[in-house]
Amino acid sequence: MTASPSEPATASLEDYATRVRDVLGAEGVSTDFGTVKVRVGPDNWVESVTKARDELGLVFLSWLGAVDWTNQVEVGEPPAEEVAERYEVLCTLADLEEGRRVTISTDLPREEPSLPTLVDVFPGAEWHERETYEMFGIAFDGHPNLVNLYLTDGFEGHPLRKSYALLTREVKPWPGTVDVEDMPSTENPEAEQ
Repeated sequence: MTASPSEPATASLEDYATRVRDVLGAEGVSTDFGTVKVRVGPDNWVESVTKARDELGLVFLSWLGAVDWTNQVEVGEPPAEEVAERYEVLCTLADLEEGRRVTISTDLPREEPSLPTLVDVFPGAEWHERETYEMFGIAFDGHPNLVNLYLTDGFEGHPLRKSYALLTREVKPWPGTVDVEDMPSTENPEAEQ
């Protein structure tokens, strides 16, 4: 019996994830959905991203953003299971030769969340950090121009925080859990008549 063609790729991904964890000194690593994700402490944020670039060849900053993990939501249903309340900041880096991607994440407290900027490591982080600051209220210490990209100067609040009441959700509530209908039957009910 031969091995599945996907087994070597999975083993390779696991080996790569272990290498990434070891190089970055990460607190945790996962390979869910075929993507390497490592968790680092906020004090190691810039150092970890720098090592990923310099030692792992992850020279392309693809994305930086955040997730608001909270049990209290202004509009809609709370999470099905209780979560540890925090902001999770994530950035995805990639190499340009083998197409490997790594997502680096760190957790921040809900009160006065901030991280050092990555602009000196990846100049392209400037835009992503501004967007994350504007939408979530996460400050990036040392950022050269931490001002709004989309919202007007007088705008109050951070629209992607779950505590932010979206007027559209007041008018039409969030549908909550997706209600998926059963697939149509393959039987022909007309033929049975």
